[in-house]
Amino acid sequence: MMKLYYAAGTCALASHIALEEAGAEYSTVKISFATNEQRSPEYLAINPKGRVPALVTDRGILTETPAMLAYIAQSFPNAKLAPIDDPFGFAEVQAFNSYLCSTVHINHAHRPRGSRWADDPAALEAMKKKVPETMAACFDLIESKMMKGPWVMGDSYTICDPYLFTIAGWLEGDSVDPARFPKVKAHRDHMSQRAAVQRALAAEKA
Repeated sequence: MMKLYYAAGTCALASHIALEEAGAEYSTVKISFATNEQRSPEYLAINPKGRVPALVTDRGILTETPAMLAYIAQSFPNAKLAPIDDPFGFAEVQAFNSYLCSTVHINHAHRPRGSRWADDPAALEAMKKKVPETMAACFDLIESKMMKGPWVMGDSYTICDPYLFTIAGWLEGDSVDPARFPKVKAHRDHMSQRAAVQRALAAEKA
């Protein structure tokens, strides 16, 4: 049985939702950032990066959300969480999720995790001030060019959807009004109604 290491309010929610959507048998371990548990020797033995999520499988440990989502989709083909038999379609899914991981998440992280890039207080403050602009620019692109609608890839729900839902949930905290992006906002509302999403959110609040 798989085991998901997560922290509430992080991108781990995307993989948590995907596991629920897939009907997978799995357990969870909550990591406390408040006590710096992600840097504990016990957790570093699971994920030397000291970050969440991490997914323990019978083949080994996976980290990085795009990889974990792809693994879940391919491991549970009957759930139809990605066009795994269509090389181009699957590459499109990977391209979208890679953008969320490598660009959107990094822009967001400049607000709460600026110390990864700088120590100077003025630099940290400058990074925080830039976040509303950079996050809005990312979601402008997603809204106008990348999201096909009603789901990210069009008519079919995929592993892109829990990932977008998770990161779109950070907009208010980044001082960006979700109402600026009607398609993304409608997507978030639609996602909130899914039973798998509700189960994952309830579990992370417990």
